[in-house]
Amino acid sequence: MFESLTRHIDRIEKCGSFGTWQVDRTSKGTLEDPIQLPFVDYGKAVLSFEKDFLRFVREHPEFGLSSYYAILGKNGLAWEYDTMKNADVDALDAQCVLALITGAFRAERFSEGALLSFFKDGCILKWLKRLKALDDAE
Repeated sequence: MFESLTRHIDRIEKCGSFGTWQVDRTSKGTLEDPIQLPFVDYGKAVLSFEKDFLRFVREHPEFGLSSYYAILGKNGLAWEYDTMKNADVDALDAQCVLALITGAFRAERFSEGALLSFFKDGCILKWLKRLKALDDAE
């Protein structure tokens, strides 16, 4: 069921860079030449996974991922980086693992670079491997 997501495992494992911070060091910070806020320029591996994940969410409303915050809470997890990072994924069902991934993407909306941290620290990869294990068990 999760093949469209788990097919990204190899690419993520081999990815040298998930993204790089872009910092405006040339603008003067004036009205005529304003400084652009720093942002992450995500690499192909992240953008490709994001596209497939968003498609998966649209095609599988049965997981109720618009309620990711409540799903995490129901599983004793807070929508907070350290809690999500340290979650015992082997004890979580598919809905909760998908809610973790959703939460990581939503975090990026509020804190530039949050998603980059989830990729760099291996969280996304760990969560995808859990989904693969759930698929393999069926």
